[in-house]
Amino acid sequence: MAEKVKCLIIGSGPAGYTAAVYASRAKLEPVLYTGAEMGGQLMITTDVENYPGYPDGIMGPQMMEDFRKQAARFGTDIRMGVISKVDFSGPVHKAWADDGTEIHADSIIISTGASAKWLGIESEQTFMNKGVSACAVCDGFFFKGMDVAVVGAGDTAAEEASYLAKLCPKVHLLVRRDEMRASKIMQERILNTENIIIHWNTSTEEIIGKDEVEGVKVVNNKTGEKSEIPVKGFFVAIGHKPNTDLFKDWLDMDDTGYLVTKPDSAKTNIQGVFASGDARDKIYRQAVTAAGTGCMAALDAERYLAEEGIV
Repeated sequence: MAEKVKCLIIGSGPAGYTAAVYASRAKLEPVLYTGAEMGGQLMITTDVENYPGYPDGIMGPQMMEDFRKQAARFGTDIRMGVISKVDFSGPVHKAWADDGTEIHADSIIISTGASAKWLGIESEQTFMNKGVSACAVCDGFFFKGMDVAVVGAGDTAAEEASYLAKLCPKVHLLVRRDEMRASKIMQERILNTENIIIHWNTSTEEIIGKDEVEGVKVVNNKTGEKSEIPVKGFFVAIGHKPNTDLFKDWLDMDDTGYLVTKPDSAKTNIQGVFASGDARDKIYRQAVTAAGTGCMAALDAERYLAEEGIV
């Protein structure tokens, strides 16, 4: 027999937990499934120094534990588990958890986030949070005054390199081909920035160091020549993948899989289904903006349920 709930939150992280705080305070009695990565990308982040309210900074996992406790304090039913299937075809939104539980929800808030794409080399994981990062805005400050490398060829890589160039003496941009995919204006910006050194036709072989990143071994894809570049930071900027495959048969998405919401809201194309966090945001991708859209989604859900006479 299916379990009936007023509000189902799919995913945790800043968006999901913030939605849970607002939804539970509004007496929506939310049920939250954490997803496979409880706490989201912040669980693999060390120092968070740019979230308001933590003047001394905080470790990512501890921050997410604080968020979780706050959501639980107001009565959110937090469950370790994954929603593996949904059916939005009727007025009742159906979802199935990986343990077989069937849930019928009056409203659903999606906060499944996005995952950074990685190169897939072993040393990338070895030096995770020891000099390897997928977010210059998040971690660039820690490399102020140090030389760094950025790998990628699109707008994300160009933006990361431009940001880091304001903090670092040298930014080595590693581009696999002899051209970039970035927009013309972004290419002009990095070409005109003196301390960004572009390495064309260059692939990363290995990130090297002892306890932290000390350099990167690269190979020229045309000549086969190998070399080492001394850097303290290595930023992977080859894009993110939104965790939205679950909803592809039901919800409007852009061509890269990010959920599309109606202007100035968290509403999707399905009534009663709302999107928040990095699953809908390919521009900012910050904890504070994710939390903001989590708040929006819960407020939109509360209004929807009130209009439907459910609460």
